[in-house]
Amino acid sequence: MTIQKANPNDHEILTEITKKSKAYWGYSNEQIENWSQFLTVSKEYIEKNSVFNLVDNDKIIGYYSFFHESENIIKLDNLFVLPDFIGKGFGKVLMDDFLIQIKNEDVQKVILNSEPNAEVFYSKLGFVKVGQIETSIKDRFMPIMELQI
Repeated sequence: MTIQKANPNDHEILTEITKKSKAYWGYSNEQIENWSQFLTVSKEYIEKNSVFNLVDNDKIIGYYSFFHESENIIKLDNLFVLPDFIGKGFGKVLMDDFLIQIKNEDVQKVILNSEPNAEVFYSKLGFVKVGQIETSIKDRFMPIMELQI
C-alpha cells in the first residue's frame, strides 16, 4: 500500500470514491445526485490543490486533499475511502500521511467540515468541534472542526 500524489486524470475515480463513500452513510441516490457538484473532483481541482491517493495493488481505494485557507490555516477539504475500507484504519493512514505532508509548513491549525457521521472519527484524531453549518437536508448540520498544530 502506498500514498502518492494524484494525477489530474484520476478525477473520475476520485469522484466515484467520494460519491460511494458518502452513500455509505445511507444517503439516497437522489441525494447523492443533488450533491453532485460538491462531490465531484475535477482535473482543475487536482491541479490547483494538494491531492494524495491511497493505492492498494495498483487500485486507488481512497484519497485526501487540502489547501491553504490562509497563511497559517490549512483546510482538509476531502478524506474519503471506498466503503469496503471504511472502519479498517485506512482513514487514519490517510490522516497520518496528511499530517506528515504539512509538518514543515508554518501552520497553526487544520480546519475541516465533517460529514456528520465522521465526527467521531475526527474527534478520536484530536479534532474539536468549533461550530456547524446547516446543510440542504432539514435538521442536518455539518460539524466545523479544527486541530491545533
